[in-house]
Amino acid sequence: MKKGETQHVSALLKKLDEMGYEKVFTVSDPGEFSQRGGIIDIFPINEKQAVRLDFLGNEIENIERLNVAVVDEEKSRALLQKKLKSQKLFSDVKNIKPGDYVVHLDHGVARFYGIEKIQDTINNNQNEYYVLEYAKSDKLFVPVGLERKLSRYVGFSDPVVSRMGSELWQRTKRAIKEHVEKLAKELLELYAKKEITVRRPYVPDPEMENQIREGFLYEETPDQLQALEDIYQDLQKEKPMDRIVCGDVGFGKTEIAMRVAGLAAANSYQAAIICPTTILASQHFNNFKKRFEKMPVNIALLSRLQTKTEQKKIIGQIAQGKIDIVIGTHRLLSNDMAFRNLQLLILDDEQRFGVKQKEKLRQKFPALDMLSLSATPIPRTMYLALSSFKNISLMQTPPKGRSAINTTVAPYHKTTIKEAISAELQRGGQVYFLHNRVETIHTVMAKLQRIVPKARFAAIHGRMAEKELIKIMNDFIEGRTNVLVATIIIENGIDLPNVNTIIIEDASRLGLAQAYQIRGRVGRSSVEGFAYLFHPNHMTELAQERLRAINQATELGAGYRIALKDLELRGAGNILGREQSGSINKIGLNLYCQMLSDAVEKMRN
Repeated sequence: MKKGETQHVSALLKKLDEMGYEKVFTVSDPGEFSQRGGIIDIFPINEKQAVRLDFLGNEIENIERLNVAVVDEEKSRALLQKKLKSQKLFSDVKNIKPGDYVVHLDHGVARFYGIEKIQDTINNNQNEYYVLEYAKSDKLFVPVGLERKLSRYVGFSDPVVSRMGSELWQRTKRAIKEHVEKLAKELLELYAKKEITVRRPYVPDPEMENQIREGFLYEETPDQLQALEDIYQDLQKEKPMDRIVCGDVGFGKTEIAMRVAGLAAANSYQAAIICPTTILASQHFNNFKKRFEKMPVNIALLSRLQTKTEQKKIIGQIAQGKIDIVIGTHRLLSNDMAFRNLQLLILDDEQRFGVKQKEKLRQKFPALDMLSLSATPIPRTMYLALSSFKNISLMQTPPKGRSAINTTVAPYHKTTIKEAISAELQRGGQVYFLHNRVETIHTVMAKLQRIVPKARFAAIHGRMAEKELIKIMNDFIEGRTNVLVATIIIENGIDLPNVNTIIIEDASRLGLAQAYQIRGRVGRSSVEGFAYLFHPNHMTELAQERLRAINQATELGAGYRIALKDLELRGAGNILGREQSGSINKIGLNLYCQMLSDAVEKMRN
């Protein structure tokens, strides 16, 4: 470009956009541009310094170099390449529907209007465009194929859609970028402290590993094998492990915990597995006991189920090193706990534990290896943003032979309930009936007994005494009862392959993620699962929307999409902290994570 040359401003801005330059309030890095009236600042990717073009109409009146330059050209180029790559990776607009919110990197939050074909008069062909709608009916046409500046909006609340091209978006981005850079610095400092600690590497034990593997009745999924490989590599290093394994309901996270705990025992280390509920701890204990019964591994359960005398005895055995694997609830975090050689901590349903609880044992044992299992699928974007700090293994492949859950969403109907229970019992299966009110649960059970007199009913809820609760669950597991009327207590990871029908009495009262998780309690074997989500005739618009979403998402692993606003945000809340929610709401989770990822890369270099 030359001074005095004619150059259409709109054509130049379009060209910069197509080349991947990001529009900002003030340029500071290569690959950025800004516009204020007839003044356009550009930091070319092949220059060491930013330039200013001063337009008078469409004529370049003046060109000057700005006092904005790169110090290290090689580093700057590498950072730019990573930034452009992350733009592409964080762009997530597959299966987007009209009415969904999207974020354009340069223009802000908009509603997706649809895809339109527009005739190109110069080349005489039709091109497809994403049509984005802003406030005051402003529309932006983004060519299909140039999605790298688009991302799906995910936030804790619906966003504000402003006018296209307003300075507000550039100001918002600049403010959040400054905030994100502070967060990146804090995270880097926090994890730098953990880098210093070392411990003796684990040594593989092929014999014990084979024994544990032989007890697994299913074929491992590729994601399971990859997660195990990731963990084994972590444990063979001197630096303590800190890994999260995220996967959908029933995708085999417990099997991973079992094998890793076995490896710890083989290395003469103690392992502690902490569960959010007594029921889940009890189930894990029984499963571990069965799998390790022929191996020299001592396993104990520690929860409120035991008397104080029994608890004291088990704590004494743990302190003496007689227990290799202890499974329990928050009781394992109590001050009276003493371990002989604790090295591995496994948190089941990681999202149900607070930060202080997670760090309590690590303060006592700085070199502790931590494996967190999360039923909240953290999205790919979150993984990319946090991969510098936490090691995350994503399990998205369903187990072989598992079929999608046959879902029915309908108004409450007694005849359908009778037919659903009878059909399941006829094929030798069992049924969950979800009634989420403790006060009326036994009344509902009595009514169901009259509808299906041949069924053997039992009821459980969270206010029951622990021992009674476990007894009722054991009777159900052993098949002495075949219909369990329960509150949402069954949400917490209970794995029963023979339960393949679930009836939710009023699904309109459940959150989207909650309904999705509970539905996943059935269909966990090769037998087809059935879910009946009943609702009242009159519902709020939000409840209708939730039920429509869960009804549409029948394919396996669909939690990544249908619970986008719920599951992903819960993951963001846990890892980033709820205090980030205001910033996330303004620009969306995808762009926030992209900014965090870019900030981390910049500081590391």
